[in-house]
Amino acid sequence: MHDAGLMIGHFEPLHLGQMRSILDVAGQAETLHIVITKHPSPHPDFAISLQDKARWLQMACADLPFIELHVTDEIALPMHEHLYKHSSDIAIDIDSSNAKLQRLIDDLALPSDSPLFVAQNHPLSQPDVREQLIMDVVTTPLQSEYDSYAIACDPVAHWSAIHPEARGDYTKTVAIVGGESSGKTTLVHKLANYYGAAFVLEMGRIYIGTDLGGRELGLQYSDYTPIVLNHAQAIRAAKAQARAPITIVDTDFVTTQAFCEEYEGRTHPFVSACIEELRLDYTIMLDNNVPWVDDGMRTLGDPDARGRFEQRLLDIFARHNIEPHLIDELDYDARYKRAIMFIDKHIYNKTA
Repeated sequence: MHDAGLMIGHFEPLHLGQMRSILDVAGQAETLHIVITKHPSPHPDFAISLQDKARWLQMACADLPFIELHVTDEIALPMHEHLYKHSSDIAIDIDSSNAKLQRLIDDLALPSDSPLFVAQNHPLSQPDVREQLIMDVVTTPLQSEYDSYAIACDPVAHWSAIHPEARGDYTKTVAIVGGESSGKTTLVHKLANYYGAAFVLEMGRIYIGTDLGGRELGLQYSDYTPIVLNHAQAIRAAKAQARAPITIVDTDFVTTQAFCEEYEGRTHPFVSACIEELRLDYTIMLDNNVPWVDDGMRTLGDPDARGRFEQRLLDIFARHNIEPHLIDELDYDARYKRAIMFIDKHIYNKTA
C-alpha cells in the first residue's frame, strides 16, 4: 500500500470503466490524487467544463474520502488514458512529461515514492518509457468493456457506459410546444415511451390544478414567476435522473411568456430571463391545425384565438433567436413519426 498515488485524466465523459479503474487504484494508495484536465479535442455537441467534470467525480466519490480531486487548465499533462486508438501514434516527450510530473509532485506535496497509475495500454506504461520517468508507473487492468476513445467520440451511442452523475450533461432537452389542444402532452408521452426517456409535464397546467382550483380564472401576473421556477426545477431534476440521450419537456418558458402576454398584456421580465439563461436544446412546435378538444381548463379555443396565440409563440421565438422545428401534419400519427425523424437525425445521428 502506497501512502499516495496519482491519476490523471480528462474524464470526458466520466464512464463506468474509469470508475472501476479508480476503485482498483484506490485500493493501492492511502490517498489517491486525481487530476482532471481539459480535453484536447472536446466533442462539438456538448459544452463540458472542468467544473462539470469535477462535479461528476465529486458526486461519484462523495463517500470515498481517500480520493482527492484537482483540476488544471493544462491540456498536455501525461494522461491517465490515451486519447487515440493506437498508443503507437503518440510520441512521448520524456523531458516534458517529467517536468509536468515534477510540478504535480510539488503542487500536491506527494511523497517521493508515490506512483503514477495508468492503464495497461497507456503510452507511459511502455517499458522503455517507464524507466525514464521520475515517478514509478503502476498499471491498472484494462476495462475491455469500455472503450474510452469510442465513448468520447460518440457519447450517445455509448449512453449506458456513461456514469449516472455525468448523464445530465449528455442528455439533450427537446421541448414540445404549440397552442392549446395541439396534441403536445400526448406526443410527449409517446416520445418518452419510444425512447425510454424522462419527461417534464407542462408546469402551467399543474400549477393551475394545485394552486388555482383547476381553472385559469384566478391566474394573475404574479403566478408566472412560480410557474417558471417550478418548471426550471422539474427540468433540472429530470436531467439529473436522465434515462436516455434525450429528455422530453412539455411546453417551455416561451409558452409561459406567451400566456402572460395574452392574458396580462405585458411581457414578464423574469420569464424572459429564464428563456435566455435556461435555454433548451431543441424545440418542436406543433401547428394548431388539429381539432379543438375542450378539457374544461383551456380557454383559447376559437380559431381566431388559436391563430393569434400561435403567432405570438412564433414572435417570441424570433425575439429570443430560437428556431423551432414546425410539424404541421393533420394526422396525429404522422406528427409522431415526424418528431421521431427529427430526434433521430439531430440527437441520435441517424439518417433515413
